[in-house]
Amino acid sequence: MNKKQKKVFVRIIITAVLMIVFSQLPIEGWLRLALFLIPYLVIGYDILKKAFKGILNRQVFDENFLMAVATIGAIVLGSYTEGVAVMLFYQIGELFQSYAVGKSRRNISELMDIRPDYANIERDGKLEKVDPDEVEIGTIIVVQPGEKVPIDGIVAEGSTTLNTSALTGESLPREVTVGDEVVSGCINMTGVLKIETTKEFGESTVSKILDLVENSSSKKSKSENFISKFARYYTPAVCYGALALAVLPPVVRMLILGLTPEWGDWIYRALTFLVISCPCALVISIPLSFFAGIGGASREGVLVKGSNYLETLAQTKYVVFDKTGTMTQGVFEVSGVHHNKMEEEKLLEYAALAESASSHPISKSLQRAYGKAIDRSRVTDVEEISGNGVTAKVDGVPVAAGNAKLMERLGIDYQECHHVGTIVHMAVNGEYAGHILISDILKPNAKAAIQSLKHAGITKTVMLTGDAKNVAEQVAKELDISEVYSELLPADKVTKVEELLQQKGEKEKLAFVGDGINDAPVLSRADIGIAMGALGSDAAIEAADVVLMDDDPLKIAKAIKISRKCLRIVYENIYFAIGIKVLCLILGALGIANMWLAIFADVGVMVLAVLNAIRALFVKKL
Repeated sequence: MNKKQKKVFVRIIITAVLMIVFSQLPIEGWLRLALFLIPYLVIGYDILKKAFKGILNRQVFDENFLMAVATIGAIVLGSYTEGVAVMLFYQIGELFQSYAVGKSRRNISELMDIRPDYANIERDGKLEKVDPDEVEIGTIIVVQPGEKVPIDGIVAEGSTTLNTSALTGESLPREVTVGDEVVSGCINMTGVLKIETTKEFGESTVSKILDLVENSSSKKSKSENFISKFARYYTPAVCYGALALAVLPPVVRMLILGLTPEWGDWIYRALTFLVISCPCALVISIPLSFFAGIGGASREGVLVKGSNYLETLAQTKYVVFDKTGTMTQGVFEVSGVHHNKMEEEKLLEYAALAESASSHPISKSLQRAYGKAIDRSRVTDVEEISGNGVTAKVDGVPVAAGNAKLMERLGIDYQECHHVGTIVHMAVNGEYAGHILISDILKPNAKAAIQSLKHAGITKTVMLTGDAKNVAEQVAKELDISEVYSELLPADKVTKVEELLQQKGEKEKLAFVGDGINDAPVLSRADIGIAMGALGSDAAIEAADVVLMDDDPLKIAKAIKISRKCLRIVYENIYFAIGIKVLCLILGALGIANMWLAIFADVGVMVLAVLNAIRALFVKKL
């Protein structure tokens, strides 16, 4: 509990004790009233104060006004215990609500903890702590073990392991060394880093993420807007209803039926009606449910920009994917060596050395697969044949590495490859030595992500890509994606998404998942855009409605499940609160419900709804 909550808790204990003691005293009249006013003012002075301020500001109809009128009315009618009890239990409900909101905010504050307090700049051989806002682009900053990276940049010196869990929700550390990009918000775990900043603090990843989460509550869902409008009309309606209940029946009894008016009985019913009618459970629990849902998602590395997007995500039935960088790693890797006449490692060595003079991605992938330092002195007579490949001598041995055209040019018989990807045919000493398959490999969880989406009730999965048809169809087949469209330009992707939007049902939503950079037009055209955040890339955060901070496609299904759980809780609270209210209002108007049932209908329902809302914070593992 915080300091404010502790004070309320103490007031609740004092009030409860005084109420029990005074209820047992055999006293009546003005003395009894004076005694009960003590616990009433102890527990209710802040509610009375807010109600008075509301009247002065011409914002009369709120829960404070309802509580003040109902409890003062009960005391005037001589129901002292009930008047104090209504205020007491209302404050207990408020305490529960305050604790629940605090719990939700603490979970989001764990994410907020990525905000750096300072940046280290080396001056005259000493480290000086400065405000990150004061650091300019191109400045060399020093990050020591245990410190947060304050600003985005490139490692100029040193190597280390970074803890990215605050950004991604995953505990797997990330290795970085000279030349690697690092983003703010990560924690340096081992070595000392010198980083050349590439952005100002206000434009860094950490600032953008914090701004995203802090402003997420400003984008309200339809459910939240419904509750706001509902409360605006509902509260004055029940106030006038209570007034009518207090006045009309006695007048009818007296003037038309000739009976005694029984003012006390009908005013008591009206006051009970007011207590029951307080819409606290709806007004508090619905926004809290969405707030908790956004907090629970952020802990899992899924950043949702507002509760309106959480609601849209829950209604998603179509998921459309980009291929490169979304379902595949976007990096060429050696994925196989086939028909080789020598050891695989030796063939890769020849290929890597022969291609060592090239900076082409294919050459880089061969060098990565070889995995050892390249000794350029072993390579002579390098000749690059445009559109074919390269020939060279490695340790004096003639080597050719290239496509089928190169083999035909050299008059060497070669084996066709039936796999999809880039094929590097190899000839050593004038004889065919096999071929190396290089392809854009699938992300580790890509296949599991599609299965999870289907289990989550997604009716159609589609892949859009600018890649060649055979490559696209191969990837779609491996992943079990329903439809695939290939060789598309960015504008074609938008057109295709618009066609899919026409096909889906009115209440069904379409989500597009892309890398947030070249897919920005499609991300904004879909019902909801989900970006692979690449540890918080600017374009991803700005273009999408939902950002997956660790690029894991498995998080798409998790995000949808979180949103559906949150929305289910919202509707549970709406139906439960309104259902109980209507029932108790009818019983109150008929005189069956007394003030104690009114207390349950107001405070009890609010407490139960708030406790239910907290469930949105907790996310089951997939």
